[in-house]
Amino acid sequence: MSEASRAARFLALAAPLFLLGGAYVSQYVFGLYPCEMCWWQRYPHFAALALAGLAFVIPPARLFVALAALAIAVSGLIGGFHAGVEYGWWEGLTACTGNALGHGADPLEAIMGAPVIRCDVAPWSLFGISLAGWNFLFSGAAALAIAFLLTRKGSAS
Repeated sequence: MSEASRAARFLALAAPLFLLGGAYVSQYVFGLYPCEMCWWQRYPHFAALALAGLAFVIPPARLFVALAALAIAVSGLIGGFHAGVEYGWWEGLTACTGNALGHGADPLEAIMGAPVIRCDVAPWSLFGISLAGWNFLFSGAAALAIAFLLTRKGSAS
């Protein structure tokens, strides 16, 4: 296995591990609980972890690394969509972005059934970029880096 392939395999494991670790630290240490779209971003990272792990034990490693990169890219795209919802660029697809009280609804029932965490409100940001935006940036960069490393000459295996 070439140096580029080893680096791609390591990055395919490290990127989702780092991003999921950050998500769980922000949730359990800092109290930033995930909304529905935040969970959507985590699912592809779980898949990427499994695929990257398989790349360490089942040949051809390159196939599993490429699939992990695809899963990481999917999480990044979901993060980009979510960031757009948070910034008000477009509407979200879920009930967690709507008004809790619908017309003619029982107010108590609406409050009790309303989602706790809204998808269209960024609970935290750094340099004006929300967590979903950071996921978009980091996942996109990782997926591109893995793809680049896999296309390097001598990266077979």
